[in-house]
Amino acid sequence: MNVQPRHFREIRHYDNVVYLGFHIAHANILIYCAISRPYATTLEMEQDLVAKFNAVVKPEDTVWHLGDFAMNEVVVPKVLPRLYGHHKLVSGNHDKCHPKHKNWEAAKRRYLSYGFEEVVVSAEVHPFKLCHMPYDDLRYPDHALKDEGSWLICGHVHGAWKIKGKMINVGVDVWDMAPVSLETLLAIREATK
Repeated sequence: MNVQPRHFREIRHYDNVVYLGFHIAHANILIYCAISRPYATTLEMEQDLVAKFNAVVKPEDTVWHLGDFAMNEVVVPKVLPRLYGHHKLVSGNHDKCHPKHKNWEAAKRRYLSYGFEEVVVSAEVHPFKLCHMPYDDLRYPDHALKDEGSWLICGHVHGAWKIKGKMINVGVDVWDMAPVSLETLLAIREATK
């Protein structure tokens, strides 16, 4: 059963919106993505991610986190307040507020209390659909959106690919460990029409 997108709001071109996938406090990501994440510790990775994030995001920006914000929920209220912007989370399989987890609804309330303005499984931010999982995800097909020809902004695949068909991976592993702007995503969409 595919998840249907939840409409959030239409983004106008003058809005400054950025997208990313983090994986804070995930020790195994340092092994799995060693080339793109050449850090000795998860703390070193966290400090670099926060610095690169705040170098490009302004306090008034809207930020969509495309899942897997942190491997350990306990770091979410410690890291999120250090990041500029207004934060919205499309939950990923490592986020305790994702429906694949037991007690995810209680976790969703906690994530909102930590400072996320919205926590959803998917969203539609014109002209893109947002979901942590790519359309063709084989591991969690019940949590992936059905491919109806729309452009999808996703995470989950780490460094496997940046653009695949009408899917754009905004995981930091393929974007020099930094967020991706709406303008960049729109330019990719226009260039591949």
